Amino acid sequence: MATAQGSVKTVVVEPTPAELAVHVADRFLTRVVARTRNGRLAHICLTGGSMGGAVLSAAAKDERIGEIDWSLVHFWWGDERFVERDDPDRNSLQSRQALLDRLEIPEQNIHEVAAPSEGLSLDEAATAYAEELARFAKSGEPWPSFAVCFLGVGPDGHIASLFPDRPEVTATDVAALPVRNSPKPPPERVTLTRPVLNAAKRVWLVLTGADKASALGLALAGASYASVPAAGAKGRRRTVFFVDEAAASQVAPELIDRDY
Repeated sequence: MATAQGSVKTVVVEPTPAELAVHVADRFLTRVVARTRNGRLAHICLTGGSMGGAVLSAAAKDERIGEIDWSLVHFWWGDERFVERDDPDRNSLQSRQALLDRLEIPEQNIHEVAAPSEGLSLDEAATAYAEELARFAKSGEPWPSFAVCFLGVGPDGHIASLFPDRPEVTATDVAALPVRNSPKPPPERVTLTRPVLNAAKRVWLVLTGADKASALGLALAGASYASVPAAGAKGRRRTVFFVDEAAASQVAPELIDRDY
């Protein structure tokens, strides 16, 4: 195992998806509190899916959400389905319903991908999202560094809308890309690329279920990220796989961090 802190992959296991969601929500709010306590901005990259929503729903029940200065927090998404803003498939709608609509946060701090009816093509929506990221980059950087980047993992090992053995997963020269003919519906999406995701200080991959065990095992074993995109996810400071016992069935005991 590599010794550089950002390259070490930590595995945290909770018995059930519900317990896992509560644990991750607690860690998430702890990080936001620490980041914003002295007036620093916190850029957070969210994910969709059942666990992405479950973590945010658990966070919404925590009393600390009323103590955070949300004007210092900016929310982004690792990928978005190119559907209307009120479509149930839309990741941002799920996030809003689970948590964001309950926060006292300026609307301009919530950075959504354009919807099809808003006058941009899929390609233009991806370009616009990349330009929005660039607006919030520090001097000399192409995009902001997320304090936390949440990622779901599919049974095939995909993260965001970076699917195995497709050109998007190896792209490094742009921040966001259009995705067509996605192997998982809906077919049209916008995704951030690996350099943007991996610029995050902390990459947190959240996955549950026995159908994710193989993908988790391959990611931890150092499989090719072109074929198992989750294997290429790496935060600059920490990379943590938050999993339930079912997903952890193939994880060697020595890889599990029982204190994190």
